[in-house]
Amino acid sequence: MKLTFLGTGTSVGVPVIGCDCITCTSNDPRDRRLRTGLLVEHGPHTLQVDISPDFRRQALRNKLRRLDALLITHCHADHVFGLDDIRPLNFRHGPLPTYASESTWRQLRRVFYYVFEAKNTGGGLPQLIPNTIDGPFKVGGIAITPFTVLHGGGEVTGFRFSDGTSDFAFITDCNEIPEAALAQLESLDLLVIDALRLKPHPTHLHLEKSLDYIARLRPRRALLTHMSHDIKHAEASRHLPPGVEFAYDQLQVEL
Repeated sequence: MKLTFLGTGTSVGVPVIGCDCITCTSNDPRDRRLRTGLLVEHGPHTLQVDISPDFRRQALRNKLRRLDALLITHCHADHVFGLDDIRPLNFRHGPLPTYASESTWRQLRRVFYYVFEAKNTGGGLPQLIPNTIDGPFKVGGIAITPFTVLHGGGEVTGFRFSDGTSDFAFITDCNEIPEAALAQLESLDLLVIDALRLKPHPTHLHLEKSLDYIARLRPRRALLTHMSHDIKHAEASRHLPPGVEFAYDQLQVEL
């Protein structure tokens, strides 16, 4: 499997509008973060996890030509507001199989009502093949196991991916990983996990808590994502333990 981090930023991205802090004014390209998204390639198949408002820019700079599936963790703006930009892919390849939990589908149908209500016509609509996640499933030879993490008062779907040789998991937007989910996260080659900022946050993992989970789960490698301008890449990296790194936009990982 090949992973490309399309975006590693939080909901406002980095730089933040109107901010002149040392991260937002940094010349280090690793401190420029589009909203979070992950591309997973396995043989001829390409999967997308979340589809941010920056998806069009991300797709163009990665020369994305098709998707075989879209996986959605939850229905917050920074994770789904690029949905309309799948239309050029629809034009060439037809409807896109899309996987989300039942609660996420309810919210998507409310936010994107014009996509799902038959009376709305014209203007071009994203074409989806809705799949409700109710257990493990396969896409393009990858076995995918969903699990639930907590994001404040809401639930977010995390995913474990396995191609039979390597296993990695992707967790975004959470402040707590329940025991049932932790049981799905053993023996990982790679853990990608939320790490919003340095100080505690009510709905996201902060760096210390992310590192605590990593120490418990002991993946071979861990990459931190969904970061705010509180984290300056070069400076904060000096304080990470071995095997743990901050991800950055356009980082590619081969498993």
